[in-house]
Amino acid sequence: MAQKVIRIPTLNDGPHDFARLFGIWSETNDYFEDIRFDFSHCDFLRPNAVAFLGGLARLIQSRWKTVTFDRSTLHHSAVMANLCQNGFAGTFAYPSSGWDGNSIPYREDKALDMNGIMDYLTYNWIGKGWVHVSDRLRDAIAGRMWEIYSNAFEHSGTEIGVFSCGQHYRRQNNLILSAVDFGRGIPANVRFFLRQHVEDALVSKLSGAACLKWAFERGNSTCTGGVARGLGLDLLKEFARLNQGKLEIYSNDGYAIVDKDGERYENRDFAFEGTVMHITLRCDENLYRFRDEAE
Repeated sequence: MAQKVIRIPTLNDGPHDFARLFGIWSETNDYFEDIRFDFSHCDFLRPNAVAFLGGLARLIQSRWKTVTFDRSTLHHSAVMANLCQNGFAGTFAYPSSGWDGNSIPYREDKALDMNGIMDYLTYNWIGKGWVHVSDRLRDAIAGRMWEIYSNAFEHSGTEIGVFSCGQHYRRQNNLILSAVDFGRGIPANVRFFLRQHVEDALVSKLSGAACLKWAFERGNSTCTGGVARGLGLDLLKEFARLNQGKLEIYSNDGYAIVDKDGERYENRDFAFEGTVMHITLRCDENLYRFRDEAE
């Protein structure tokens, strides 16, 4: 059986790094080859890369192929230590149990587990103490993030689930969380929905950026039954701006970012079938609360 070797580079979380991740996804799209990931050229992995590679491994396995994370090529001790701490190594490559440190653990959700996901978001991410928020705001932010997971299961058509990982970077005072699915993608889902409900020949030609903009607008939803709640991003967008952090979504060929400068939607030359939600928060000294909460 043929085996393809894919060399994993050093991966941060800029647009160039996401392009490289989507390129790796493209390289694995030959259904007739097993995959071996080689880390000999990797000096650093941000949590977006960890979540993405974990989901990609499950995608390959869902096609009845094998995927190997070649631990003998993990030469950089910091990369190995981080993958052990967040639990990724114990899942795929190396007998190790994760531990409570600066990582938000690597997590796989094959089905929508509301309690498990809410506990993960509440106690491992926003409520860990790295960002100072009131209990009420903590629960509200975790609830809005849970809606991102819920939408992935309900609307994306993902067959392998949602994959998450995060990290607190003390030197940069940043808190990062990524959630990845390999479903249809938001733009593809928006186009499909609008074709069913709008008599307009131009719907199929809507760009990825235009589709993401539609999905971000309050009141828009591809839900056809029950309560149309949309992506549930309003509170997350407002908090990211207030905190001077950023909320980013890569989906198909579209890219959306919300930061202190507002909202922007762009088309990218690179694309993949799925969605990455990547949120970066500043760990400052402010205590964030709702306006109507007592001082």
